[in-house]
Amino acid sequence: MKLPFIEPYRIKTIEEINFSTREEREKWIEDAEYNLFNLQSNQVIIDLLTDSGTGAMSDKQWAEMMTGDESYAGSSSFKKLKDTVEQLTGFPYLLPTHQGRAAENVLFSVLVKEGHIIPGNTHFDTTKGHIEFRKAHAVDCTIDEAFSIDDPYPFKGNIDIEKLEKIYQQYGKEKIPFTLITITCNSSGGQPVSIENIRAVKALSERYNIPIFFDAARFAENAFFIKEREKEFHHQTIKEICKEMFSYADGMTMSSKKDGLVNIGGFLALKNEELYQEAGNFGIIYEGYLTYGGLAGRDLAALAQGLQESTEHSYLQARIGQVIYLGEKLRSYGIPVQYPIGGHAVFVDALGFYPHLKRDDFPAQTLGIELYKEAGVRGVEIGTLLADRDPETRENRYPALELLRLAIPRRTYTQNHMDYIAKALKNVFDRREEVTKGYSIAWEAPILRHFTVKLKKK
Repeated sequence: MKLPFIEPYRIKTIEEINFSTREEREKWIEDAEYNLFNLQSNQVIIDLLTDSGTGAMSDKQWAEMMTGDESYAGSSSFKKLKDTVEQLTGFPYLLPTHQGRAAENVLFSVLVKEGHIIPGNTHFDTTKGHIEFRKAHAVDCTIDEAFSIDDPYPFKGNIDIEKLEKIYQQYGKEKIPFTLITITCNSSGGQPVSIENIRAVKALSERYNIPIFFDAARFAENAFFIKEREKEFHHQTIKEICKEMFSYADGMTMSSKKDGLVNIGGFLALKNEELYQEAGNFGIIYEGYLTYGGLAGRDLAALAQGLQESTEHSYLQARIGQVIYLGEKLRSYGIPVQYPIGGHAVFVDALGFYPHLKRDDFPAQTLGIELYKEAGVRGVEIGTLLADRDPETRENRYPALELLRLAIPRRTYTQNHMDYIAKALKNVFDRREEVTKGYSIAWEAPILRHFTVKLKKK
């Protein structure tokens, strides 16, 4: 008899969960002005707000924390990280930053100017925020299959080559400093990008002399899907697939709080020395010296180890297997989710969940509030609130998908936790007709409003 697959680790340290009543949670979310970001951590039972920096480090990573070199310049921990990044990506130039959006800020300070066009698959919130803050424009060229919840297409993060070429033809090299490929594509449901598609984007971009950069926060998860779903790579290791992926790019930004398996950190890795020197000036201004970039030496060392661990097949099989387990459980209850299940999160289709709500009721946020009140489970809205307003018209932007993201922290929760989440969401689904209206905005920031927005009941 074939043995079942088990997690490739044992648990050595635990953190207590504080339980609460529905009455307490109803008061807490009202006091938080119906913004899930405003809840205190001890008011949350299972926290699926983000997978960014919320996972558990290994014993080897903790050992690296104790041997970190805290030298201001020339830290041996930096060299360890630099060598690891070059081994996995092929990029010889590294700028550490305190997290991924800082890496975006450094790179975009060099490359993005007013009026520029940045095409790619669906840009995430901070990426789009950095672009629009500079009065440039993010253009979504994701394939149409990504916006069909039930379409089983295996690489819904892919870029539509015809859409991309139309943008290239319309604006040209003068207006397009680079194309950005997000792997995996968070906003379309944690969906992967195939190497076949990356190669096609590279070939097209070379014709127009346009560089390619990756938003590579979840690059290892993307490589796992390539191994599973792209026949050419079935017999390659995850590390080999990563090296192949990055060979088609000119550089990458990385939030190390995802596939770096650390609680803080990020970096910018580049192929071109001249761009590295320009970006390095901004890195020093915004982050710190070239060899620490806003991080302690112990953080650099833990990240180097985390990158090695996250690119092992056994880890990824368990990590993504847990996400798929939750997604399939929800589907068995009839709950509409983005399919195939993504790498880091289950994305619940709020328009299918609450078809009777209007878009300006913010149905994904409404669903997130109902799930929290039901069971103390905190997710995050990936919908109209996150899409923000059009910078010119100031009208709400209504994205094709209105999703509640349930992001699973790495190596943190057990299968029992997944069962609890699924049952809680089923209870909310069974009572979905009782929710007849959503929320309206009481106050919002001019950009990236979803982090700090204040809402009120309609």
